Amino acid sequence: MITKEAVQFLADLVANNNTEWMHANKKRYENFKKDYHNYIASLLAEMKPLDKTLEPLEIKNCTFRINRDIRFSKDKSPYKTNIGVWFTQNKFRKNSPGYYIHFEKGNSFIAGGVWCPEPNELKQIRKEIAFFHDDLEAIVKDKKFKSEFGALTRDDNNTLKKAPKDFEPNHPAIEFLKLKSFTASAKIDDKLFLDKDFSKIVSQKLIALKPMNDFLNRALETEE
Repeated sequence: MITKEAVQFLADLVANNNTEWMHANKKRYENFKKDYHNYIASLLAEMKPLDKTLEPLEIKNCTFRINRDIRFSKDKSPYKTNIGVWFTQNKFRKNSPGYYIHFEKGNSFIAGGVWCPEPNELKQIRKEIAFFHDDLEAIVKDKKFKSEFGALTRDDNNTLKKAPKDFEPNHPAIEFLKLKSFTASAKIDDKLFLDKDFSKIVSQKLIALKPMNDFLNRALETEE
């Protein structure tokens, strides 16, 4: 679980998102980092037995820097005010499928899959779907998957209006093939992060994404 001290640190950071405040609260930030790493360690302990591909992961492979990249952003706040954790099925591949956990007051969620794959990776995934769409159909129709995540994420930013190049508009899997990212997500209550059984509860939810991640991993490992 996340400690109350870590949650309070983030709340104070929201109100004081500047370098002067961070420097003045260096000790609190160091304690926050320790809590963050302990939180990840607890989640890894639950997730690794459920998905053996995560076994090579260490805490450092799952963290995010607190500093924001503000080069191209209108918002020049220097620090992130959320806690993110990423468990990848292959730490050596940039866009390997994985599991994501996000704590942010009023906007907490869990998710997984592959977000914005490179053009060659997108081509591989679409090719796998074109030939084995029945497999993906079965995955997203599974009772556990539907119960926890509902369906794959579809929105205007993530979906082509027309069939992608090299695919027929009447392909039986055209709605899957139009996707540009292959993810699923579910909102969760902020309070759950403070539950002593948080890691166990969330791991049981996240593991519903494993068949989808395995399918995507299979696609990305296929030789061209």
